[in-house]
Order: sequence, then structure tokens, then C-alpha cells
Amino acid sequence: MTTGTAADGRLAKLRAELESENLDALLVSNASNRRYLSGFTGSSGSLLITADGATIATDFRYYEQAESQAEAFRLYKTAGRLDDWLPGLLDGMGGKRTGFEASEVSYALHRQMVAVIEAMPAAARPRLVPRSGIVERLRARKDADELAKLQAAIDLGDATFEHVAKLVEPGWSEQQVAWEIERYIHEQGGDGPSFSAIVAGGAWGAMPHAYARDHALKSGEGLVIDMGARLDGYCSDLTRTIVLGEPDARFRAVYEIVLTAQLAAYEMIEPGMTGAQAHMLAQSVIDAAGYGEHFGHGLGHGIGLQVHEAPRVTATSDDTLEEGMVFSIEPGIYLPGWGGVRIEDLAVVERGRCRFLSHAPKSE
Repeated sequence: MTTGTAADGRLAKLRAELESENLDALLVSNASNRRYLSGFTGSSGSLLITADGATIATDFRYYEQAESQAEAFRLYKTAGRLDDWLPGLLDGMGGKRTGFEASEVSYALHRQMVAVIEAMPAAARPRLVPRSGIVERLRARKDADELAKLQAAIDLGDATFEHVAKLVEPGWSEQQVAWEIERYIHEQGGDGPSFSAIVAGGAWGAMPHAYARDHALKSGEGLVIDMGARLDGYCSDLTRTIVLGEPDARFRAVYEIVLTAQLAAYEMIEPGMTGAQAHMLAQSVIDAAGYGEHFGHGLGHGIGLQVHEAPRVTATSDDTLEEGMVFSIEPGIYLPGWGGVRIEDLAVVERGRCRFLSHAPKSE
């Protein structure tokens, strides 16, 4: 739950963004943005943020929840069709430049909103302005409350991996590993996994986003486990590549390259870099080892209330890395017919450099 103090601070930052965007108000419909600003965890509702007001609009199912979770917000009760309640929510917004989240509002819904507004008296009509990324930019830099919640989710993810790594043995299916991950997270009080775990043995590991199969794991093969835990709404994300038994020389060599690439990026990333510049720190190591064409995804991604959020840390990203940002560092090498190696940790930019937040063991 977002505390009143945290909500006040986030609203103040948002209002400064609205001023720079030449907006008088913002309608927020994205569920994660709604939760970030208000603390409300229900699945339906909207926020209307103005220079001097904050309203949460939701229906009968969530009145009590909204009142308890979004204490800094005025509750506006919705019922019926859009034209039954939207004019009341927008009362007093005549002529005001009112942003809406363009990536969240479908074409059909936008048409409905325009029709409702056009039916209002001319002097009462707000001016709808499409915008994207305003709240997401704020979410990219984690405050102390978020860092604490993220660390708790990351610690649970680390513990989950260590638990599973001790149990898994040849003959287990990939699906059995994935189920044990989910079971343990729930047993330890987590909300559930951040995403469906990737569990890929042997050659299946050559696919970065492989799904867990009813396939028996074999001794001596590599095993990629990419998993995360969700706790109090916040996500973790961790990848380890292990061998059930004794790794062979090829596995050791590929693993060493990936680990070197990850640690090179970790040591050299600093505030002010673009995501593309950070990506190239790892890419250059893998290129020099002759495996450049086998590292085809980005180095990392931001994480928080969603498992993928700003900043993007990829070969084409112009996102600027800043203090307080949390993102994954996850280089990999994927060789069709053989398998893959990926090593992923979450890190925060802090005091001019990166600090790892995940600490699950990995081979050195």
C-alpha cells in the first residue's frame, strides 16, 4: 500500500510534469500508474489529477477498497454507462487541457469519450490531449519506499531459486521445476510469480523465451531458469544457468564469457549513459569472444510494479540511465542445437555506479 506521504510526494512530482507538458489535468487509467500514484490495487478505476485536486473514480465493487487504500484521493462513485458518470467527473474542467494515456485508451473508448464530451455544454467541455509516458517516467526512478519493496521481492526470488536449485535433479521435468518455483513463492507469502517461469534444459535453452515443457532434464546438460517473484505488487526477475552434474569444457567457456560480459557492464554503467551505451558494454565482450550474433536481445529492462518498464537497456535505446533507476543486467549466448547461457541480476544506479540487488549464487 502506498502511504499518504509517498502519494503526496508522487503527486507533487506529477504536477510538476503536467506543468512542463502544458496540461491542466491528467486522466490515469493504466493499472500500475494508478497504483503507483494512489495505492489503489483494484482492477477497475481512473484517476483525475489536477493542480489542486486528486480524484479516484471507481464503481460499487471497489468503494470501500478505494477509500482505505487511496486516502489522499477524493472518491467519485461511478455507475452505469460512460455518459452517466464521465460528465460529473469532469465537472469544472471546461476549457482545461486534460491529458489522457494514449497507450491505454482504445480507439473505441476514445470515440465514446469524445461523444460524451461533445454532448456537454460548450463551456463545460475539457480539451482532451493524448499523452504517453508521463507517469512511467516518474516510476523509472524508485523512491525509498519502492526500493524497500523491490528488495523484499528480490530477496524472495533469490530464496526461491536457491530452494529449487537444491531440489532439482535429472529426471525432473521442466514443468515440475516451474511448478516448484510457483509453489514456493506462494508458500513464502508472495503474491505469485512475476511471470511464467522460463525453464529450458539442453538445446531448448537456445531460445531466450522458451516455455517449460513436460520434458525430463538430463545430467550434464545446461539448464536456464529465468524466474521472478511478485510481493506486495512489486516484481523481481532473476536468471541463472546451471548444470545438473558436471559441466563440460564448452559450457564452462560460454558461461565465463557471459559472466565476464555481465560484470563488465555492471562495473562500467554510470548515470548519464544511454541504454544503448550500457548495452554495448556487454555486447563488446561477447563480440570479442566471437559470439556476437548469438546475443540477440537487449542487455536489460527496468522493473517495478511491472516486470518490464522504463528504462530500456537495449542496442537501440536512447533512455538515459539515472540515479534511482532499477533494471536488469542479463547478457546471454544462445547456440541452436546446443543450448544457451543467460545470467541476470537486478541492479540500482546509486552514488554514480550500479549496485546489485539480487544475490542468488552463480558460478564464478
